[in-house]
Amino acid sequence: MNVAKSGYRVFSANSSVACTELAKKITERLGVELGKSVVFQESNSETRVDVKESVRGQTIFIIQTIPRDVNTAIMELLVMAYALKTSCAKNIIGVIPYFPYSKQCKMRKRGSIVCKLLASMLAKAGLTHIITMDLHQKEIQGFFSFPVDNLRASPFLIQYIQEEIPDYRNAIIVAKSPAAAKRAQSYAERLRLGLAVIHGEAQCSESDMADGRHSPPCVRNTTGHTGLELPSGKQQAPFPGIELPIMMAKEKPPITVVGDVGGRIAIIVDDIIDDVGDFVAAAEILKERGAYKIYIMATHGLLSADAPRLIEESAIDEVVVTNTVPHEVQKLQCPKIKTVDVSMILAEAIRRIHNGESMAYLFRNIAVDD
Repeated sequence: MNVAKSGYRVFSANSSVACTELAKKITERLGVELGKSVVFQESNSETRVDVKESVRGQTIFIIQTIPRDVNTAIMELLVMAYALKTSCAKNIIGVIPYFPYSKQCKMRKRGSIVCKLLASMLAKAGLTHIITMDLHQKEIQGFFSFPVDNLRASPFLIQYIQEEIPDYRNAIIVAKSPAAAKRAQSYAERLRLGLAVIHGEAQCSESDMADGRHSPPCVRNTTGHTGLELPSGKQQAPFPGIELPIMMAKEKPPITVVGDVGGRIAIIVDDIIDDVGDFVAAAEILKERGAYKIYIMATHGLLSADAPRLIEESAIDEVVVTNTVPHEVQKLQCPKIKTVDVSMILAEAIRRIHNGESMAYLFRNIAVDD
């Protein structure tokens, strides 16, 4: 395709070479070249972006994959979007396969909804549309003042299960917590497999702490109502004649597996795999219950800190993630990590948006709960 006559440009906002691999794959599928730009860090760590070609009146797609240095990647995206806006680009569309800060989408005690803040920053920088994949919570789309296309990686992961896991008909889909049961149920129904859920934890989970205004701490010795807490830490007596009911603290039951995994292949599905401690613990429980092979399927393989080493030393047989996040270094450290390429659906989304075609084809057979 002649880039000059295509009517759109595709840029990469990453300063790291490893993070541009997905952008190169997408542009190869589209038959265009990456836009000419330079993204780098000054000696004082400030981000600088120089766009090396005219973008006036063009539709611009910025592909930004998120490496371990999340905040730098965000600044690169914001600065590039603003540079294109001030260069008179017609539309600026962000292609952000893994949307950062998506776990901080709920109110915590004396905290903030950082994901909403980031959405506002992107709009202010000049973005007019976002293409992303498997948001941690689909309700995040409501934080934006412009359209968001939340693509799904599940068709690619399901295809991997069918083609790469021998005897997958003897498998069972596992949710590592009740919160992940809907996603696991979707996989189980599409593959016509059984479903198991791991329930119970040794300590407070993230979901319990999501809103400190409504959920009391898991460990709290309360024998009765002692009044309102002041900033100084002292207690103020309640208003006369008012008795507020005491919220019972949650108590986690012992870890149990709801469903029979004995003699089966266990496939744990989730959207993000970062701190692998929960997955390793789940694999050990499944092994104890008789599962003879354990696979982890996730869209975003962040695999931070010692994740590769922990996976290598665990009962997990294979971890399958997509290339929404660069993880080549982790793959060198742990051969159990496998990658599924999703550049095809991202390229098709770009093509359809530019041509004004319906996106319905990319969401066929996708239900509300998927």
